[in-house]
Amino acid sequence: MEAEIELKLFFPEKEREALISLLDSLPHSETKGSKHLTNSYFDTQALQLRKWDMGLRIRGCDGHFEQTIKTAGTVIGGVHSRPEYNVDIDQAKVNLALFPDTIWPDSADLAKVGNELHCLFDTDFTRQTWHIYIEESLVEVALDIGSISANGLSEPICELEFELLAGETQALLSLGERVTAQIPARLGQASKAQRGYRLAAMSSPLQLEALTFIQLGEVKDLKQAFIALLSTGLERWQGLEAMLLDASLEQQPLLSYRLRSCIRLLRCSLSQFNLLTPQLEDEFAGLEGYLDFVEQGQSLVQVLQDDELQGADLPDAKAEGLIELARQRLDSLNMPKAIDAMLQDIRYGHLQLTLVKLLFQCRAGKLNLTKQQDLQQFADEMQEASWLRIVKLMPSEVALSSEDYQQFAKALDESILVGMAYGELYSSKSRDQFRAPWQDLILGIRTLAAYRLLRQLDGSDKALQLWLDNMEQSLLFAMEHTRRSALKAQPYWR
Repeated sequence: MEAEIELKLFFPEKEREALISLLDSLPHSETKGSKHLTNSYFDTQALQLRKWDMGLRIRGCDGHFEQTIKTAGTVIGGVHSRPEYNVDIDQAKVNLALFPDTIWPDSADLAKVGNELHCLFDTDFTRQTWHIYIEESLVEVALDIGSISANGLSEPICELEFELLAGETQALLSLGERVTAQIPARLGQASKAQRGYRLAAMSSPLQLEALTFIQLGEVKDLKQAFIALLSTGLERWQGLEAMLLDASLEQQPLLSYRLRSCIRLLRCSLSQFNLLTPQLEDEFAGLEGYLDFVEQGQSLVQVLQDDELQGADLPDAKAEGLIELARQRLDSLNMPKAIDAMLQDIRYGHLQLTLVKLLFQCRAGKLNLTKQQDLQQFADEMQEASWLRIVKLMPSEVALSSEDYQQFAKALDESILVGMAYGELYSSKSRDQFRAPWQDLILGIRTLAAYRLLRQLDGSDKALQLWLDNMEQSLLFAMEHTRRSALKAQPYWR
């Protein structure tokens, strides 16, 4: 049995030659040549192995075959550690009896499972490898180019895998960080097997529930809190990225908003712990710039999905015309192009690797957190600072317009994120009562933006403009009442 510790990066195929040149040029790099690998992945129709968190394949290379089973492992910040068992075989036929008896669940009926196994999907790729000695550790780097095939469908493989052969995990991250500083590559969360199951339509669609609070139930100090913040942020970042790549046009604004919130949460966390360098600040800002379509995109989707438009005392043809204009405007945002450009920006993957490296340095006790406070006191201070900023921006004695609310949206969003980071440390009743009106204001700001967008779609229709005036004034009145009441509430951290 071996326990793989590896890091995977996805990259555009056009960068292949640049990657090869870079890996050849690194100090203490030794090329190990290339080989062609064919792989067949097996499971039952009921996906019994997957239910046991196992993956089974037969790999062929130059007429030789090897069967491998991988068992449950862990993923921390994109670094995978998973036990695997490899057995040489004479032909491309699975024999489960060759694996150790101890790996199977007690109730496993291996004979039944073995009889029901069939090939679900295949991968076919060329692998070029290097051994690189870095930081007193030996890392094998594998560059894979090929495809995954299932049910007549296929998708490309363009991956760079770093596997630790000897030494410390930090070496993987240092090497990955060096590569992403020069080549546009990003963390690869999904394994070839996971992608194959999806392509074969043998796995559930990607889902990720909206984040309410960072899980801090067992956290006792600032170090553990920082680890929880980074781990959660990185995991969700990769999950949202994968969902975004499969999303429909109308799903992209919300998923992009959630991805941007994730990025903001990570930036805010680094700032709170005095770890936000000018370079990191630039990288965070650069990525946010690609997502500047979020507000308009969400407004357009709200217009498309808003039943109130049908009650605007407008002829059906006029309402349908506005819907069509909204669809055209949504399409003109060209969100897929912006998302693709973000993924291929060199800052994207480099920022991810830098954050993963910080995470592992903290876990290993090699990161100096200048904050030495009690966790509860630290959380109180972070929320107090965020709260005072909101009070200063929108004091109760000043009436706010629709434009004012749009201007303060980012500050309010970031304040909500601070509460999300540390909210689990407080009584749920007082916390949720305090936060609810501010979350309502966020939704109100989004609706005001949708009204403004409707004005732009058709500014010549007097009936529409009158309806929008009434709707906006009614909403503003309610929001102002909510805001002034919320400003009088006792903060739950005091």
